Amino acid sequence: MGSQEVSSTVDWQGKHVTVAGLGVSGIPAARALHERGALVTVVNDGDDERARAQAAELEALGITVRLGDGATLPPSTELVVTAPGWQPDKPLFLAAAEAGVPVWGDVELAWRLRGDNGRKAAPWLAVTGTNGKTTTVRMLASILQAAGLRTAAVGNIGVSLLDAVLGETEYDVLAVELSSYQLHWAPSLRAHSAAVLNLAPDHLDWHGSMAAYAADKGRVYEGNTVACVYNAADPATEDLVREADVEEGCRAIGFTLGAPGPSQLGVVDGILVDRAFVANRQKQAQELAEVTDVNPPAPHNIANALAAAALARAFGVEPAAVRDGLRAFRPDAHRIEHVADIDEVRYVDDSKATNTHATEASLAAYDSIVWIAGGLAKGATFDELVTGAAKRLRGVVLIGADRALIREALTRHAPEVPVVDLDRTDTGAMSEAVARAAELARPGDTVLLAPACASMDMFTNYNKRGEAFADAVRARADESA
Repeated sequence: MGSQEVSSTVDWQGKHVTVAGLGVSGIPAARALHERGALVTVVNDGDDERARAQAAELEALGITVRLGDGATLPPSTELVVTAPGWQPDKPLFLAAAEAGVPVWGDVELAWRLRGDNGRKAAPWLAVTGTNGKTTTVRMLASILQAAGLRTAAVGNIGVSLLDAVLGETEYDVLAVELSSYQLHWAPSLRAHSAAVLNLAPDHLDWHGSMAAYAADKGRVYEGNTVACVYNAADPATEDLVREADVEEGCRAIGFTLGAPGPSQLGVVDGILVDRAFVANRQKQAQELAEVTDVNPPAPHNIANALAAAALARAFGVEPAAVRDGLRAFRPDAHRIEHVADIDEVRYVDDSKATNTHATEASLAAYDSIVWIAGGLAKGATFDELVTGAAKRLRGVVLIGADRALIREALTRHAPEVPVVDLDRTDTGAMSEAVARAAELARPGDTVLLAPACASMDMFTNYNKRGEAFADAVRARADESA
């Protein structure tokens, strides 16, 4: 279904294409295909006011839109282009498979259309993984910009790849964030170089199994020409490199928080060093930057920086640009974001830590923590997370619908840690959570919002959850001033 090939050069004139889903990827796909002469039908499950407004805009162009019916394959369909979030077992895709109709995602379409505007197609440096993708891609873009290259951070980061490859700007190289969903529907993608940052159970309801999830992540390495970058601390990522079918001469490049071996980047005495892209990697190491150039210098963020540096070096970027790009980088909101210091206690917002793998990295960044956690567990278990963090916990404040799952793990593995269980899921609970965390904290501690859960039980998204935390912290800072 997702792996069927269609010729790279497509004559779109009169081709019947079904676009599955309105939204960030569906609307640009429908427009681009219509402009190339395809006969486009957009199907969408929803039929709300927003969808009707979007449909009206497309219909004004001559594009057919079917709202409230995303299950039926329109007659004469020769290709389906899907939004990445649509699950592979949806009836639409099953019908497509039965009819021998290929299914592409927005990434596949962008890959096929790159260079379609008559300009040279920019190579892609691709990043995937369970956590850290957005930060790494933005670090990479910052490094590439510091090297004087025309680039952009695109893909799952929120900037449409279609807009990037078909827009007015002519790029030298693109820093591309790819989700497992996007990779599933991208059979012919061939990156210049790519990185898998880490692998942990996530989105298993979509993929069906951990093996299928990992296999989709591993697609990012297929056909790489220069470097497959893997995490030396996560053997599953190196396994994916071994399984990939790459171009002759493509190298496996590891990154590690320890001293690097040959063909690796790592850390020595507070310095990020390169033993991969040097003349004699058996005996030489190239200094790239200092750990203090990474913002923030938490262990998992240093790993992100090393992965970004590896991809940049694979593209030929000089060491000074790696340093300058890392210094210029500023993390997005709600990712290990320092909010304030109050009474010698640091308050940190990592609302983006919506699963246990991300939260594990967040907790590892601090020595003594009052942890605010909870929300929608999405089927996660917390025993391993709590076991690893128990010695760092001063106390825990639990919020959200599935907080009992974390409380039970704490009872089993950290029974001596004081726990405040807030039996409320209203948005005002965050102010109380911050207040109770402040009561537990001592000078030198970090109050850390790293929920290990999704936010939708209490908030619209993790951004709103992080904003509520930051607002509550700043209100306390004002009171203590």
